[in-house]
Amino acid sequence: MEKLPKKYLWLDIGDDARRQFIDAQSVFTAWEAARKSAGEVRGGMYWKRQGNADYLIRTSPKNSQKSLGPRSAETEHIYEKFKARKDQVEQRLADLNTELIRQQRMNRALFVGRAPRVLVDILNRLAVSDLAEYFTVVGTHALYAYEAAAGVRIGESAALATRDVDLLWDTRKRLSFVTHMETLGTSMLGLIRKVDPTFELRPGQQYSAVNSKGFEVDILRREAKDGDPHPLRLTDDADDFYAVQAKKAEVLLSGPRFSSMIVASTGHMARMHTIAPQAFAKFKHWMADQADREVLKRKRDILQAELVEELVREYLP
Repeated sequence: MEKLPKKYLWLDIGDDARRQFIDAQSVFTAWEAARKSAGEVRGGMYWKRQGNADYLIRTSPKNSQKSLGPRSAETEHIYEKFKARKDQVEQRLADLNTELIRQQRMNRALFVGRAPRVLVDILNRLAVSDLAEYFTVVGTHALYAYEAAAGVRIGESAALATRDVDLLWDTRKRLSFVTHMETLGTSMLGLIRKVDPTFELRPGQQYSAVNSKGFEVDILRREAKDGDPHPLRLTDDADDFYAVQAKKAEVLLSGPRFSSMIVASTGHMARMHTIAPQAFAKFKHWMADQADREVLKRKRDILQAELVEELVREYLP
């Protein structure tokens, strides 16, 4: 089969930056695993005197307590095993935190990344809050994940010209999301404000928050079905986001997934969960065919679709 000529400009990041991305990715994935392990041993254990016996108490991060039974060979083994595991995991995470900072500096020195820092910070905030599974990045910012995985940069600046990130909320997991938010004790807007306290909801557009530098976070959802409530606020907080219905969002939720580490221009790293590039291109072609789509947006849709198709063909076979 004859190979098609390249239509678009692709910028090679260079061997040094490519090697650094691989090294940083290795550290980042190890850090992700260590953070997950640390979550499994959050809280603690201690001995509590009750009557004439000592009881082993397991505490949660929220300081709830559960007795594991009176002191015995079995509970002493449980205690020693937990303590050794917790110490080991916390030391490993601390070591990897230090190494992660070094990799961030190397990323910046070698110009490895170019994603917006605020985007990276938002993704990391979702990750450390155990909320990443509820959101999928869709729209233009997904291009940062595709080009990072391919080891090139998109040379067409118009394709990346946006200052808003679209987060598709999975309403199928709404009940577990609400429960988890209650344990966090915050709203979705409150969570975003931990990244940048200047984020405010747009008047009349409660699905969109914008910060003092004009960067927007939009919360999308599938069109209401199967008894989905509508309108739908993410939490019970009266000042929180309402998710806006997006056409064909159900297709994106149910379609193939794609995940990649992205790097900010500052060197900071985050994992982006998005849709597969083939699904992205197909969706963008569909959007460009919509009669009510603005002309300028239709042109960008076609550009992005063709770029991703070529990226897959040339770099992500």
